[in-house]
Amino acid sequence: MTETMNWLKGQQLDTTRTQSALGTVSVNNALELVKDKLIEVEATLLRLPDIQPPDLRKAVEMIVSSGGKRIRPTVSLLIAAMLTHPALKAAAAAARAKNEQRVISLASAVEMLHTATLVHDDLIDGSLMRRGASTLNAVWTPAATVLTGDYLFGIAAGLAASTDSVRVMKIFADTLGVIVAGELRQQFTDWAKRGTRDDYFARIYAKTASMFVLAASAIGVVSDCTEEQINALGVYGHNFGLAFQIMDDILDFTGEQANVGKPVGSDLRNGLITLPTIIYAEAHVDDPEIACAFRGECDSATYDRIVARIRQSEAIRNAIAEAADLIAQAKQALMIFPSSVYRDALIDLADYTIERDK
Repeated sequence: MTETMNWLKGQQLDTTRTQSALGTVSVNNALELVKDKLIEVEATLLRLPDIQPPDLRKAVEMIVSSGGKRIRPTVSLLIAAMLTHPALKAAAAAARAKNEQRVISLASAVEMLHTATLVHDDLIDGSLMRRGASTLNAVWTPAATVLTGDYLFGIAAGLAASTDSVRVMKIFADTLGVIVAGELRQQFTDWAKRGTRDDYFARIYAKTASMFVLAASAIGVVSDCTEEQINALGVYGHNFGLAFQIMDDILDFTGEQANVGKPVGSDLRNGLITLPTIIYAEAHVDDPEIACAFRGECDSATYDRIVARIRQSEAIRNAIAEAADLIAQAKQALMIFPSSVYRDALIDLADYTIERDK
């Protein structure tokens, strides 16, 4: 909880923000609006069935409780609150009471799905550390790690099913399919395609944005929104999620190692081509060393030089501009909803994506 609170600090309000009857909200208190619900989400995530052997339970508890930003459930909870605001629904209190547990279950399902993907990602990427702790695959066999990730997928599906909504389950299943298909595509894509924008945006949609779409649009479903409103929430989640991943990829080049938790330029060194590298390559077609980076075949010294050139080029600024454009589209999608502190908080979270340093 402390890490999430720290993550939300320091953002100034957009001066063009509309004012609601309850006033505007800063990022400092965005989490405060849903902190009680987030505590319920945390409790739900740790309310695990009896798992054998005991070491497995301890490992799952460690993975689930290891924290992170909890940005996805925060988005879900803020949207749920926005949709039951009196400005939108006259029967807000009754609707909130009726829907409260489904919202908690869905927010928990999204976070558990995210957690499960991290277990598999760490194995696929060979990562031995995450958030300062050893990953599961650092101490267990690949088979045990895969099965643990599968187990978490099952828990997530069960939480989604507890919403008693066939449509939510379909969205959940479709999202899981997109995530897995995206990872498979990445495994089998040749190096010539890995450096294209189409491949990059398809990859980050599958990896990140699809879960933001789930977190946003499925809440609209359980809140009995209109199709126009559900589509708008999906647009918000889609563009927010793309921008969020672009900023992660930018921070891989610009962030301090202590903040981002991995060496600067780690993605490129591991053969993962992201937007800053693509933009740099588009502007520097005569760079003789960029081709080996796209093939993942450079030596350490060459990677050092390429990372330094990307950091010093306009590629970083241009990538941030693309993320900012996506955030503008995400915020615009929310304008069909009445102004409220919850809508303002969702806008603040989107704005902060461009300014975060980890």
